[in-house]
Amino acid sequence: MGFSLDFNDVFEGKIKDGEYEVVINTCREDATPGGAEFVQFDLIVRNDVDQPYKNSHIFHRVWKSKDTGKYNMKSFNTIGKACQLQNGKTYKSLQELLDDFIHKTARVTVKNETSEYNGKTYENTNVKYWNQSKINGPCNHQFKSKENMTVSELMASGVQITDEDLPF
Repeated sequence: MGFSLDFNDVFEGKIKDGEYEVVINTCREDATPGGAEFVQFDLIVRNDVDQPYKNSHIFHRVWKSKDTGKYNMKSFNTIGKACQLQNGKTYKSLQELLDDFIHKTARVTVKNETSEYNGKTYENTNVKYWNQSKINGPCNHQFKSKENMTVSELMASGVQITDEDLPF
């Protein structure tokens, strides 16, 4: 069996500032080690659209307010409108709402920004704007199967990894 290189299929490094057509891979509630609660959206740059950084992940967090202990619904409304969810739909739980976002498409504008926290500097790729997709028709993005994903991709996707899943 032989191998051949294809330089059209390479890691392009850090995603650059710009607009990208994405599909929501997962969204789930989580918390920082310090207890700050948030919903994390795992967006994948669509591979069925001619654009750079296909299959790259972009992570977006919606934080729960420390003052009220609630999420700002304006954030979910903005994302829901971009994903073309049904306006006025009532959900029985946050989880039901999050489930409705899965595999929906949108167009996001991202910007790489530097932030500082506890004396450390961080580079973050932040979603600045959510808009409806410019692509008409169904999403034909090909999701990677669990067998073809790297450990870091599995972790980013929210799939639970056990020792039995690892080859070493």
